[in-house]
Amino acid sequence: MTERTPVAPVDRAGLRQRIDKALADFLAERRRWLHGVDDALLPVAEALEAFVLRGKRLRPAFAYWGYRGAGGVDTDQVVATLAALELVQASALIHDDLMDRSDTRRGEPAIHRRFSAQHQAAGWRGDADSFGDSAAILLGDLCLVWSDELLHSSGLEPETLARARPVFDEMRTEVTVGQYLDVLTQATGDTSVDRASKVARYKSAKYTVERPLLLGAALAAAPAEVTAAYSAYGLPLGEAFQLRDDVLGVFGDPAQTGKPAGDDLREGKRTYLVAAAFDATDEAGRATLERRLGDPRLDAAGVGQLREIITASGALARTERRIDELTEGALAALAGVELDGESRQVLVELAAAATRRTD
Repeated sequence: MTERTPVAPVDRAGLRQRIDKALADFLAERRRWLHGVDDALLPVAEALEAFVLRGKRLRPAFAYWGYRGAGGVDTDQVVATLAALELVQASALIHDDLMDRSDTRRGEPAIHRRFSAQHQAAGWRGDADSFGDSAAILLGDLCLVWSDELLHSSGLEPETLARARPVFDEMRTEVTVGQYLDVLTQATGDTSVDRASKVARYKSAKYTVERPLLLGAALAAAPAEVTAAYSAYGLPLGEAFQLRDDVLGVFGDPAQTGKPAGDDLREGKRTYLVAAAFDATDEAGRATLERRLGDPRLDAAGVGQLREIITASGALARTERRIDELTEGALAALAGVELDGESRQVLVELAAAATRRTD
């Protein structure tokens, strides 16, 4: 699960504002429900509002323009349906931060850190970190439950939602098993490029671009050729997006990414970038990577040392070439299908927003 790419997607039709409104309205109603259960749940509502009502709305943007490109008619009900993707994303990020023991997200305390701090400030019994961890598990689960609720309360006809439901379900399964593969890969120490690519594909790539596009296509009852073109465009572009995020996880500016510099190195992420470095560096470089990768105490000097190994091995240049190749392949697939209105141009612009460098 990723959200470091600092460039916001192109906004046409006031889409981001409309998605934000759909989410704010839904969360306000959920806040009222939680308040009715117990005042102690208000911090849950506040935390999720603060978390969900930030973000770039990349996934709903791909879904919306996939829908419009397939001939779908713009309605607020469709926008509300696609806003459910942001609740899936929130669930994934909350759980990801907990598993990675990340302190921050989007420049603010991660959810588990937020609730640990609440426990400490209140002087409650027990271990504050354990409380924060439990809260993060439950709030992540709650976001996943709410994604279903928003999808089905959006106002679309049941038969329309029935077309989209299999895509929505498969997307959530893929991102979950992809996260497990990521955890497994870190545990086994697998440094192969093939494994890193598969993890990237299922943990992030498919649910960032391909599945949102297919969700929009399903809502619009798209013909088979459009659906096939969306997959051929969306999967490589999603992988390119993940590779860009991997580069930012090692070389990104914290002011732009909202995460500490070199955080992926401290977490021991076996990304394509790192796998390429293991593949190409010398024996001494591999030994240093093996020893220092995943050290939570890795300081700025240590981050710098690993960056030097990655760069000198050619892994950074190899990853940049791979991003370019994947993006070019995605755009070529998009060029081969007829789409309605301005959708093709917007999808081209979204590809640039998802993969561009920050320099």
